[in-house]
Amino acid sequence: MTTVLLTGFEPFAGDARNPSGEAVAEAALTWAGPETLVTATLPVEFDAAAAELRQLIAEFAPDVVIATGLAGGRPHVTPERVAINLRDARIPDNAGAQPIDEPSVAGGPAAYFSSLPVKAIAAAIEGAGIPAAVSHTAGTFVCNHVFYVAAHEAASRPGMRAGFVHVPWSTETAPEGAASLPAIDIAHALQLAVRTALDVTVDAGASAGALH
Repeated sequence: MTTVLLTGFEPFAGDARNPSGEAVAEAALTWAGPETLVTATLPVEFDAAAAELRQLIAEFAPDVVIATGLAGGRPHVTPERVAINLRDARIPDNAGAQPIDEPSVAGGPAAYFSSLPVKAIAAAIEGAGIPAAVSHTAGTFVCNHVFYVAAHEAASRPGMRAGFVHVPWSTETAPEGAASLPAIDIAHALQLAVRTALDVTVDAGASAGALH
């Protein structure tokens, strides 16, 4: 049986809620399969999130890993194209750690490209009427760190693919004036990301590049 691991994050930086964790939970409630969907909410802590992710991968041996997180300020759902081997925290994580210029994995490659069809995922979400775009930076905080760790684990496990999707604020959680999407749309977008990752092995050939 094919298994997908889908993760979100707990609240951080003083926020009461995190739409990524809530959307993952909602996506699980209505997942129709037939593949097995395993979900988890990770702590917004560099070391603990990586450790929990590795434990989940070891326990469930997923074929696909899609980690998700909040990109407050973005108006789109954004599949990430590249993870960099860097932990450079502008703010402390929820455990108070604030690494600067540290690698996510000592001795690891400088970067990994997502092994998911990011262009096809963005197109599928857009096709459902939900704003989406491919992103070329996952930042340098815990989201990028988890993305990199997932990609590093996939590199040593034949057949496993991994990537990351950033989501905007939900309308139910957004600060006043912030870009947002309805929570139900974010959950649907994550289901579409999972479905597309399972069904598409060769990404679309159209450009998803950026000028800046």
